[in-house]
Amino acid sequence: MFPQVFSFATPLPTAIKLSFFTLIALVPTLANAADTAANADFFEKKVRPLFVQHCESCHGPEKHKGGLRLDHRLGWAEGGDSGPAIVPGKPSASLLIKAIHYTDRDLKMPPKAPLSSSDIAVLEQWITAGASDPRTLDKAPDTVKKGRVIDIAAGRQWWAFQPMQRVPAPVVKKATWPRNDIDRFILAGLEQAGLKPAAEASASVLERRLSYDLVGKPIAASNVAGFLASPAFAERWAQHWLDAVRFAESSGGGRTLPFKDAWRYRDYVIESIRDDVPMDRFVTEQLAGDLLPYDSPAQRRRQLTATGFLALGATNYEEQDKDLLRMDIVDEQLDTIGKTLLGMTIGCARCHDHKFDPIPTRDYYALAGILRSTKTIRNPKDNVAHWIDTPLPLDGEAEATMVQHEEAVKALQTQVAAATQALKKLAPRREPKDSNARPIQPDELPGIVIDDVQAKRVGEWSASKRYSTYVGEGYLHDDNAGKGSKTLTFMPKIEKAGRYEVRLAYMALQGRAENVPVHILHADGEADVTVDESVIPPIGGRFISLGQYRFEAAGQAFVMLSNEGTKGHVTADAVAFIPVEDLPKLAEASDEKAASKDPATAAAQKKVKTLEAQLKKLQAAHPERPEVMSVAEHEDNGDSPIHIRGSIRNLGEKVPRGFLQVASFAQPTALPVQSSGRVELAQWITSSQNPLTARVLANRVWMQLFGEGLVRTPDNFGTTGEQPSHPALLDHLALKLIDSGWSLKALVAYIVDSSTYRQESHAAGKSEVDPENRLLSHQNRRRLDAHALRDTMLAVAGTLDERFLGPTLKTVTKVKDNDVGALNLEYNWVYDDTRRSLYTPAFRNKRMELFEAFDFADINTPIAKRNTSTVAPQALYMLNHEFVINQSRKAAAKLLATTTLTTDGARLSAAYAQTLGRTPTPTEQRLALDFVAVSESEPEAAPRRAENWALLLQSLFGCVDFRYLE
Repeated sequence: MFPQVFSFATPLPTAIKLSFFTLIALVPTLANAADTAANADFFEKKVRPLFVQHCESCHGPEKHKGGLRLDHRLGWAEGGDSGPAIVPGKPSASLLIKAIHYTDRDLKMPPKAPLSSSDIAVLEQWITAGASDPRTLDKAPDTVKKGRVIDIAAGRQWWAFQPMQRVPAPVVKKATWPRNDIDRFILAGLEQAGLKPAAEASASVLERRLSYDLVGKPIAASNVAGFLASPAFAERWAQHWLDAVRFAESSGGGRTLPFKDAWRYRDYVIESIRDDVPMDRFVTEQLAGDLLPYDSPAQRRRQLTATGFLALGATNYEEQDKDLLRMDIVDEQLDTIGKTLLGMTIGCARCHDHKFDPIPTRDYYALAGILRSTKTIRNPKDNVAHWIDTPLPLDGEAEATMVQHEEAVKALQTQVAAATQALKKLAPRREPKDSNARPIQPDELPGIVIDDVQAKRVGEWSASKRYSTYVGEGYLHDDNAGKGSKTLTFMPKIEKAGRYEVRLAYMALQGRAENVPVHILHADGEADVTVDESVIPPIGGRFISLGQYRFEAAGQAFVMLSNEGTKGHVTADAVAFIPVEDLPKLAEASDEKAASKDPATAAAQKKVKTLEAQLKKLQAAHPERPEVMSVAEHEDNGDSPIHIRGSIRNLGEKVPRGFLQVASFAQPTALPVQSSGRVELAQWITSSQNPLTARVLANRVWMQLFGEGLVRTPDNFGTTGEQPSHPALLDHLALKLIDSGWSLKALVAYIVDSSTYRQESHAAGKSEVDPENRLLSHQNRRRLDAHALRDTMLAVAGTLDERFLGPTLKTVTKVKDNDVGALNLEYNWVYDDTRRSLYTPAFRNKRMELFEAFDFADINTPIAKRNTSTVAPQALYMLNHEFVINQSRKAAAKLLATTTLTTDGARLSAAYAQTLGRTPTPTEQRLALDFVAVSESEPEAAPRRAENWALLLQSLFGCVDFRYLE
């Protein structure tokens, strides 16, 4: 490929040389200084709570079973009687991992029940990454003095907690340079350091800079106001906000589920920026929109949608400990609020007083009480939880029609339920006999049925629907891999003590394992059974009996299936617990012919089918009411107790709901007993007296326009973050934001109108005085982010779909908690849309390859600033990926089909203008024209000509000038 481009006999155009030589020899990315903080954050949020909940009761300060302690770093490093518990970087060599996998009969931890697969994955990920543990001590914790007592008054001496100051712009020597007060603050610093500002950028450079900074793609606009009025501005700046609030369209984790209505929150953000909704109102709606007054259905829809901010986090909806799930959601929300709005790492205070910032644990739980009083999941007691789908009100006659339809559906559903119940009384549940029967739901089967989706998984199990006799939404198999490392544990909720027959459903087939070990814990002890899965199950072609055992009500019980020592696929579908006294009745009920001959049963069956058909027809005749991911007030509201060491089982005193003391300057008032306090939280965050919020927002706007913030740690204004390079300017911008009525557009326009913004990206003086350009003697040269790169290629190729707003996951309607199809949607998604990248499905587990190559960060957490790496896969992507090749060919075809471009010179100028925002140099023009030239007398001249232009366009897409913004 590219034989002419790689010919060394002729010099290459600059852009092409950069594409194919410099691009391939890219410098590997430097280690990110934020990694250490991220690893510590991962430990505090994910690992420490697991140790506290599951381990420290036996391996903590009070007990040291086996000589092992896990409440400090030295404990696991030195280990117990068996040696070190963890080998950093080597999970397979770590005794801790061996114990939690339950693969050794003599080493199973925790002893009562195995950890969930997600918890095991957390520990494996932590150890693989090096087992970073901030609890680093040189002696055991019981010999260490108590930690510091946080002094709030002293903490307020830190710059970020000081009230904002109105400082007059300084007088400068070069009075002709400033266009506004921004320039006076910047120039004063430059003059003091003996530096001078760079010259103003050329018109073409400035136009390209404004295009990408304001709208994220090349468009023509006569002035800044034209850019700001474009819908593309709303889309571009909405993406910045969505990064910061960890927006995604799936829940993440191994059992990820699509958020079918997340797009409504995305559109809310876009519309808010388009309409320049004041930022304080914008923030308030996201924290408490469901509690705010409204005067129209449209306003109610908007405010409900806004609270998706709280609902869209990465949540493990399968978490079986519902108290832990509730606090994990609160912690995730506090982490997002802290980093996005306050520039503070609040989550570090969940287990202990903040180690670096003046945030005591009491303040964490004062805020946690507000969010614990907020309901984020609708069914907290179910095996798999679910977010809240809130119906949206419609306008006028549409609402009346919808209500009438809903009432009719509800009435018919009641009739169907009553008829179904009557049928069940006449024909009790029975075991289906046909091994080739349809899939069957757990509630159609007798006894207590635990489906595979409810089992705790250890190791990687694959879901399947290949054979149709499964229970529920599918079955699981071990892929005939990872032998000895995979288990499934089915834990029933026994409500009535007695003897039960335990049955296992599996999918039989030749090549299945013939010696599947099953371990049963019952009231009288333990039992081990081996199942031959190559044989069709004898009970209805689905189940095999594992024996009869006694179980206590609410007692410890489980059935654990393993793939240890097996050859062939191991499958598992469901486990049933059937009271022994019900077995004779089941045998009688299994006579289907007798049941069908009974007139009463036949009539009942007919009635159910008729009503179900009527219901289906009625539902199809009218569109469903739109829904949105939202939150609500919790019925169990009130103050939160301190969770000692972050444990939900070790509770201390209750803390009155409130805010961060260090950032509060008014007398604290008690929050209303009858509400969560979210309205008051929003008022405190957006108060002009709050020293953090306006600074954080102003700094983030500056960062998007200069590549770096005045504070270069945009989500950390604490003592471990960087201090502002220009404190007075930061306050000036924050107060400018407030004075303008919290207008984002006004602040953006003010900044881009400055001479500071309009400088060239080359220093006018000696760069060694200020090598990192902290004083801003010139503009920063920046790489385009993944969204801008993709959108530009689509625009140049003429394939960009310009539709504004609207859903992306159109195939997703209702999402059932146990729906394997919904689970697989993310992993099987094909990224073939051509809308702006803002609308590309934002899945947490699977991202578009271009996004992965060009640093779209992990959206499980807020992204204050995207990383900018330079790595070889980026060059390989631009050289080889189908997307780039296809867009290059389409761009070439569009160029050749443009009738106003009658010469190759005109086409080349157009290609350079569209991709690089400039004209080709004389050398580039000469070499490029020679490259695309094809003699008309050559065979297949037209196809070759088109391919040459495509190769040239691809070279431009891959060159440094395309990827970087001057």
